[in-house]
Amino acid sequence: MKIKNQLLIALLVVSQAVFAQETKVKLSGKITDKASQEALSFVNVILKTASDSGFVTGAISDESGLFTLSDVAPGDYVLEASFIGFQTSKTSLFVGSSSAFLNIGEIVMTDSYQELGAVEVVGVQDALSSKMDKKTYDLSENISQSGGSVLQSMSNLPGVAVVEGQVQIRGNNRVTVLIDGKQTALTGFGNQSGLDNLPASSVQKIEIINNPSAKFDANGNGGIINIILKKEKQEGFNGTVGMALGLGALWEKKANLPGIRPQYQATPKINPSLSLNYRKKDVNFFLQADNLYTQTLNKNEFVTRTYDDGTVINQQLKRNRNTNFLTTRAGVDWAIDAANTLTVSGMFGSEKIIDRGDQPFYNGDYSEQLRFWQFLEDELKTTVMATVDFKHNFTDPGHSLFAGLNYTFHREDEQYFFTNTLPSYTGEDAFKLLSDENVIDLTLDYVKPLKNGRLETGLKLRRRWIPTNMQFFPGLNSPIDSLAGGSATYREIIPAVYGNYIYESKKWEWEIGLRLEYIDLDYEVNPNHPTYKSDGYNYFQPFPNARISFKINELNKLTLSYNRRVDRPNEVDIRIFPKYDDAEIIKVGNPALKPQFTNFYELGWKAGWSTGYLYTAAYYRMVDGTITRISTTVPGSTLIYAIYQNADKSYNSGLEIFWDQDVTDWYSFDLNLTGYHNQIDAFTVENQYPTPHLFSADKQEIFSGNVKWNSKFKFSDGFSGQLTAIYLAPDIIPQGKIQARFSLDMGLKRTVQQGNGELFLNATDLLNTMMIKKTIDGNDFSYTSTDYYETQVIRVGYSYKF
Repeated sequence: MKIKNQLLIALLVVSQAVFAQETKVKLSGKITDKASQEALSFVNVILKTASDSGFVTGAISDESGLFTLSDVAPGDYVLEASFIGFQTSKTSLFVGSSSAFLNIGEIVMTDSYQELGAVEVVGVQDALSSKMDKKTYDLSENISQSGGSVLQSMSNLPGVAVVEGQVQIRGNNRVTVLIDGKQTALTGFGNQSGLDNLPASSVQKIEIINNPSAKFDANGNGGIINIILKKEKQEGFNGTVGMALGLGALWEKKANLPGIRPQYQATPKINPSLSLNYRKKDVNFFLQADNLYTQTLNKNEFVTRTYDDGTVINQQLKRNRNTNFLTTRAGVDWAIDAANTLTVSGMFGSEKIIDRGDQPFYNGDYSEQLRFWQFLEDELKTTVMATVDFKHNFTDPGHSLFAGLNYTFHREDEQYFFTNTLPSYTGEDAFKLLSDENVIDLTLDYVKPLKNGRLETGLKLRRRWIPTNMQFFPGLNSPIDSLAGGSATYREIIPAVYGNYIYESKKWEWEIGLRLEYIDLDYEVNPNHPTYKSDGYNYFQPFPNARISFKINELNKLTLSYNRRVDRPNEVDIRIFPKYDDAEIIKVGNPALKPQFTNFYELGWKAGWSTGYLYTAAYYRMVDGTITRISTTVPGSTLIYAIYQNADKSYNSGLEIFWDQDVTDWYSFDLNLTGYHNQIDAFTVENQYPTPHLFSADKQEIFSGNVKWNSKFKFSDGFSGQLTAIYLAPDIIPQGKIQARFSLDMGLKRTVQQGNGELFLNATDLLNTMMIKKTIDGNDFSYTSTDYYETQVIRVGYSYKF
């Protein structure tokens, strides 16, 4: 027995767990008379366990012969239907876990002298533990990151890494972010943005979807993150009020170079939140407001650039950032009648960013200051979203039709002011960007529970247009390309239709789906632009998905998955205007950029036992037309131009392991290990800006990964703690490599006031070890950098439910 236990422990160490949870299914059916084929009302329907005939639940059929049994756990049952003058019907019934509803269909009863044959019925339920396509995390349990942003909360979630403000899933940052299942301008359409300013206090849970079905938009080959906002469901008037306070940059990681303004220290973080809900009879009103104010040492990067001619430039980029992000959401749910529900809601977001930056440039031995660049960025982002959702429930539970209309407006109003000081002169430069994003989404979804599964189908139509205007105001001897300003308009229309079928038996489960998507994208450029001309693309493409699972037993299951996805360039990827975040590194879009297409395969195994869960997944991803940012120089200049391009093929394959274990009544942990191989094939591209020039890169590849250990402590009822260790291994980036990183986070949480109040204390990067080190190789230069940005933050908070 000891040997067996040791073998089991060894197996667990190299395996990953899924957060399994017991799901509940709603069963429905209809009782009919075999002779007359008419519905039978007032029939007694009882569900019993197959093993010992124990009573589970019961119901009586209505005037239409319909009955419903709620809250049925997956398992084997016998369904008995009895009525005076008819023979008792006994039906063997297996309830699975891949669909929330099971339509048993007709139960035909015969007169007492007739014999009824047995019918085997298979049901399925959408659940994390069964489909193995996603993981769900309750942010209230993420104690070590409470009180911060959604991005910070994601940093210690299993399978997720945060690298330079971008979320990566299994080493891939091409991730689509949804809010309540919808794409919004708050988090980006088809990409990720704004996550570091969205308060975590407004979020109930986060879903990480590795294998999206055809129901989801085809964009985002790295997967989907679905952020589910809080919404109370209790009757009457209730709500939550909270306040979180924090302090960051407590210690100076590295001192400034001479002559620049001090870097931020002891930076404050303030996050008040309010959630109100009133539910009465057929209506439910909700209001949620969160404000996150932060001061942050957003960047403190030290760089050494070395050119092939021997020129060496040393520089520091220090950026002090003030951010205030306000989000409000309000709406009403109206149950028109038993079958129809209408929801009308609106969201308003306002993000104000002030960046004050200093960037000195020195020669190789720091004996001469070559340039001193100071800037002020004043940016206001405003988002307004209006949503109307209508849902019709047919007579059978789970049989539904959903229609949704969503409009989003997002304004980006950005101003930069530069002071460019060289030994011989000082110049004042500025530019102003105004961009208005408009998006209309029309969605129609239909779900039909079947005898052995369910059918999903629907369509979606998106129209999106973004007029943008950039004005440059150059000063003396300005490095700004003033001719590259003007206007541009991005337009896209995307109609799509999908179908998805799920089937489950006692041993097998499979899902097959297909999404057909057409896109027509047009990017109209100011005809006076010195480099770029109007461009665009269109395609009509199929995006299939498939999943087949074999249930070894109740605790073990194997799943093989496949899907094809696309990454469409976002508007900022093709935006033609140079962006001067750095005096000598200029970022520019590329209107000739095309989509990248991905084929993804995964083999997963999951197992569970009384005190833990286990999940292991091996995966392989192949990308054609890889979108990447290329940094190059042009002859006669040391300026670096970073431009998006389509490289050749790239590959990502790996193993993800997660183990969740309750060790004692007071201690549990989850261990996540992700290892992968990244490869980018050799390629040659031609950058057009500012003048045409070629760039060639050799094949890049690396074995990388990350480890996360979440230890959870229960000191007493209502008093718990968390300690999180994160290690990110070295990885490849476009034209270079990023070095290993490590951090240690902790948190404490205690409930007070008979469970209505909650206090927390946490600290991120306790040892102040997190920093980003990179090496980049260009066409005639290389540079190394280390960013000592703010990572250590201590927070305290309080919330009260009423």
